[in-house]
Amino acid sequence: MGATTLNLANQFLIAMPGMLDDNFAGSVVYLCEHSDKGALGLVINKPIDIDLKSLFDKVELDLQRDELGRQPVFFGGPVQTERGFVLHEKLADDAARFNSTLSVPGGLEMTTSKDVLEALAAGDGPKRILITLGYSGWSAGQLEDELGRNGWLTVAADPSVIFDTPVEQRYERALALLGFDPRMLSQEAGHA
Repeated sequence: MGATTLNLANQFLIAMPGMLDDNFAGSVVYLCEHSDKGALGLVINKPIDIDLKSLFDKVELDLQRDELGRQPVFFGGPVQTERGFVLHEKLADDAARFNSTLSVPGGLEMTTSKDVLEALAAGDGPKRILITLGYSGWSAGQLEDELGRNGWLTVAADPSVIFDTPVEQRYERALALLGFDPRMLSQEAGHA
């Protein structure tokens, strides 16, 4: 038997102050998948200058739900930035399934097929969603290495941070889940 692998699916990755990678500085990532092959997640606190109404218009769908139309689309990460990813609550077992949905154990679902957008346009589909363009990906061992170098903090994800918290407060709310004041974080990695 090999060593137990860390599985951080359904966790937030919170960028430490001083994160040098501009893609991730100040970001909170919802981790959808994590295995010995790598990790995949979506940044939940970096809106881009396009709203859902514009995105739906671009894919030739008429979004009827005004409250959704005003929501921003988010930068999910630097990989496949032309592709859409829909993070949403798990659907009831009797609800229609989508063609390409990843179910995060104990957490949310992420759908990449257009049928979820079609359902939303028709007034169906998941009630609470966050749509990104692109995703964040790590190859085998890369995320573990970044964690070992104090690049990220991890905490169990809370869907209310994603769906109910104003964008500008998501970083602080995610940090608050750890139970300490974010002002206490140093940009320097310390060694005893």
